[in-house]
Amino acid sequence: MIDRLDAPRPTVSVYIDGFNLYRRLLEGHPQDKWLDLEKLARTLLPEYELARVRYFTAVVKALPGADLDSPQRQQAYLRALATLARTSVHLGNFRVDRRRMPLSPIQLDADGQPRLVTVRKTEEKGSDVSLASFLLLDAFRDDADLFVVLSNDSDLVTPMRLVREELGKRIGLLSPMEPKRTSNELKQTGISLHRQVTPSCLEISQLPEQISDAHGTIHRPAKWRRIPKAPPGAGPSNQ
Repeated sequence: MIDRLDAPRPTVSVYIDGFNLYRRLLEGHPQDKWLDLEKLARTLLPEYELARVRYFTAVVKALPGADLDSPQRQQAYLRALATLARTSVHLGNFRVDRRRMPLSPIQLDADGQPRLVTVRKTEEKGSDVSLASFLLLDAFRDDADLFVVLSNDSDLVTPMRLVREELGKRIGLLSPMEPKRTSNELKQTGISLHRQVTPSCLEISQLPEQISDAHGTIHRPAKWRRIPKAPPGAGPSNQ
């Protein structure tokens, strides 16, 4: 009889919608952006053996009026992710267009038509299609026992359904939203597992402050440094 304690754990592949994670949890919380994706996956899915993490994002550009150092911080982060053994990065792109759009709230011109203004519209392109493609490909290859998507984007409903209904694989959802705000469409795809990505999960899943690779040392960007918490009862600093 095989000892159940020696039985291998089921495997999991995780697919992270980087832009959705950023918008839902990381934007405005720079101390959490130096995120170790493998550690996050293992924290949320401790009963599984991690097969891989696929991270889908786009290369940001230095735009007028925006943070001009953001591309450098992102490149440092992508370089840090490249040191993780089970993580791969899949890049889309940002498209910037000038468009005529109505004011909000609506204002009417002399002819009774909505007054329009020219805006700069930035859109991330390609990541959702890439995520869906690799999710289906890996499931078709039977590369894991469970396929888990981290996103709140209902555009991923169809590939998740196909993985379960057509390929007969188990799927799961890691939500970057509070339970009551999680996409109902995603929850109704027949998921076998649903867990929430919380701020505390992000806090304990940070990369080291310094990481070495073949090109040298990578440092956590200064703007992303975590401010040490003051001990209980400590008064204000005089420094």
